[in-house]
Amino acid sequence: MRYCLLMHYQEGSSIGLTEEDMAPAMAAFAAYADDLSAAGVLITTEVLDTVDATTTVTARNGAPEIQDGPFADTKEKLGGIFVIDVPDLDDALAWAQRNPANGWGSVEIRPVARTYAPGRGWYHP
Repeated sequence: MRYCLLMHYQEGSSIGLTEEDMAPAMAAFAAYADDLSAAGVLITTEVLDTVDATTTVTARNGAPEIQDGPFADTKEKLGGIFVIDVPDLDDALAWAQRNPANGWGSVEIRPVARTYAPGRGWYHP
């Protein structure tokens, strides 16, 4: 079953961290991704740009509305995702507990309900 490990944390730049400050965390994430890959469970991973680069689109009032930044104004931001394919929630929990983001934020575990592939359409992975 596929799970998204959604990492929420304060952005390094917003709390004054430099690239040098974040180097150990990036090395920990690289080791974590390598471990997921070696175990054969890593589908993909993405690190998101800062919220300063975010644009949100809604059409709740019938017309598109565009705003700079995220919809929610919180300290912790969605910073990135790992998509993994493991047998069950217990395995997803075990991998999430090893995620380096736990040291300064949180990791939300969410099952993937559907995915899309050209020629196949929407399906349950």
